[in-house]
Amino acid sequence: MPNSKARFIVIKIIVAIMCAAVIFKLFDLQVMKGEQYLEVATSRLTTNIVEKAPRGEILDRYGTALVTNKVGYSVVMQKTDMSDEELNETIKKLVDILYLNHVEYYDSLPISFAPYTFEFEDTDEDGSVEREWSEWFKNNKYTGKKIDQTMNADSVIKAYKEIYKVSDNYTEDEQRRIIGIRYEADTRGFSQTSPFTVADDVGVETVTEIKERQNEFHGVSITNNYVREYNMPGIATHILGRTGKISSEEYEKYKESGYGYNDIIGKQGIEKWAESYLRGKDGTTGSLKKVSGNEVIIADDIEPVPGNYVVLTIDSELQKVAEESLERTIKRIQASGGIKEKDGADCNAGAAVVIDVKTGDALAVASNPTYDMTTFNEDYQKLIENDAKPMWNRTVSGLYSPGSTFKPLVAIAALQSGNLRVNEIIEDKGVYKYYDDYQPVCWIWSEYQTTHGKQNVSQALENSCNYFFYEVGRRMGIDTIDEYAAKFGLGESTGIELEEETSGHMASPEYKKEIIKNITSQDWYGGDTLQAAIGQSYSLFTPMQLANYTAAIANGGTRFKVNLIKSIRSSNDGSVVKEFLPVIEDELDIDDDIIDAVKDGMKKVADEGSAAELFANYPIEIGGKTGTAQLGNGSNNAVFIAFAPFDDPEIAVAVVLEHGVRGTNAGDVAKDIFNKYFNLTEGAAATEQPEVPATAEPASTNNGLLR
Repeated sequence: MPNSKARFIVIKIIVAIMCAAVIFKLFDLQVMKGEQYLEVATSRLTTNIVEKAPRGEILDRYGTALVTNKVGYSVVMQKTDMSDEELNETIKKLVDILYLNHVEYYDSLPISFAPYTFEFEDTDEDGSVEREWSEWFKNNKYTGKKIDQTMNADSVIKAYKEIYKVSDNYTEDEQRRIIGIRYEADTRGFSQTSPFTVADDVGVETVTEIKERQNEFHGVSITNNYVREYNMPGIATHILGRTGKISSEEYEKYKESGYGYNDIIGKQGIEKWAESYLRGKDGTTGSLKKVSGNEVIIADDIEPVPGNYVVLTIDSELQKVAEESLERTIKRIQASGGIKEKDGADCNAGAAVVIDVKTGDALAVASNPTYDMTTFNEDYQKLIENDAKPMWNRTVSGLYSPGSTFKPLVAIAALQSGNLRVNEIIEDKGVYKYYDDYQPVCWIWSEYQTTHGKQNVSQALENSCNYFFYEVGRRMGIDTIDEYAAKFGLGESTGIELEEETSGHMASPEYKKEIIKNITSQDWYGGDTLQAAIGQSYSLFTPMQLANYTAAIANGGTRFKVNLIKSIRSSNDGSVVKEFLPVIEDELDIDDDIIDAVKDGMKKVADEGSAAELFANYPIEIGGKTGTAQLGNGSNNAVFIAFAPFDDPEIAVAVVLEHGVRGTNAGDVAKDIFNKYFNLTEGAAATEQPEVPATAEPASTNNGLLR
């Protein structure tokens, strides 16, 4: 009996242990891993096919479609029960087809083909490459297991070969392609319920070849998708921007909004800024199988909803003219060589902006050189290696010294602050001798050993008299100049709907301290102010800011936020989802006699001054100002600002040509823009203009700063 009792106790313990094991397993299945197994079970019971929604179109202000969609094909890989070796062979065969047909596939592994090196982008000079390298190792799925920061690129590739069981029977290039796709799939959460898109926008020939050999591609399928189509290739590229596969960082940011690992997202320009408007809602089709019985219920299909239309403020025809004129003018300057030997040979870039002075709408935003988004992938390497930086939007990211185009602002500041009277006369004596140890000269003294004589403010603007602006700049001081620069939006964001906009810098003691080491804000000298007053020194502005500042002068002192988007409209019925109305940023409240005197001086520039060769006897009266900004190396930058018609201004224009020699060269582009806007010529461009003598446009002198 004692033995029986002991055996009974043992049996009870065993049963208790078994029950506990069952309970634990049920708890593990239903509670701890319930969601995971529910997802797997649901995926077996439910067959859903995602129907991608087309992205919203982008139109110009008159409804001309700039970016639309076309139906394309994607190569998609499903997770199956294949072994690593089988998966690698499938990928190898698939990539062979893609590679031979010149189809771009997704591979963001930052390691080159053999000989292996890390490929992190050198975006700036403050260690960003090191940070990117460190972040990559930190976020790598296999960090701490088989890959760490002590490894070089060759060691990382060897580690991936082991992780993915990539055979040495493949060539080095084949191994790298397999590893690249396996890596990309991993970073995009490749799983039973999350397929991986290998390539988008795949041609019919490639699709046909894959389908003909479908038995070799277990788990690979072809799906329909929408691909961006550019109706005016190469036009407005910088403002339209581009789309691309969502990155891991972007996915973390947008996943709560329903984005998937394989989604396409706006990367630059309007595509990026208006992502929430352009993105549509994907639909689904499929069936649901009930567990009990053989009944199959067809699930309700969800139709995809296209994204909204974005209507820009841009006039696409005016945009085209601005871009073509920039290209043509730059080539002409390069070929002519200017008055001096080699002057202008280094001119290879520029920007032009046109703004509606009554609303702040951007009518044209042109940056040169540009590129064609339809061939972006195949041209990418050449684009990033091009010293002229064609992917850089100079209109909002390029920073330039304004040169003499800054003088109208200085004139307004001096008059409005009481440091100058409208009819006051200042005599140009050639050499400005207020300071003993810094005595800059007027440009006309430097060129001809003569002076402009007695000048009022309008005459000083017409003649671009440096001596006059040295004097009024000194009277005001840098703080007053800075105050009015801010009022006109120079060195400030314009508010345009482009995330790449930079604010620029107005010369000031604080900014000088930022860029020059081991000085204090007290190390600001009289010479600094004199140079700032003629548009030199440390002032750097974008062409967009220069155009908006000109618009504020033209309309009498109202500075608008710059608009690039006119409205958002429903793709279903065209109704307005959101309208972008004019926004006033600042009302300068400039006295009428002051604004009239400054505008009169700008009119004289076009009628009798440095721009007279371009605009004398022009059918429409304009106000303008040329600027020639000296650089440390190479030819001067050419700058030109203008507005028209003079009596009732409609548009303001700013043009900058890098190494464009003289401001009148930039005026050529502005004239083409005016011709198009006011329908003054049959074609988009004006006739070739005669060369302007070098002495007609003064270069701002910078003879060293007062100590």
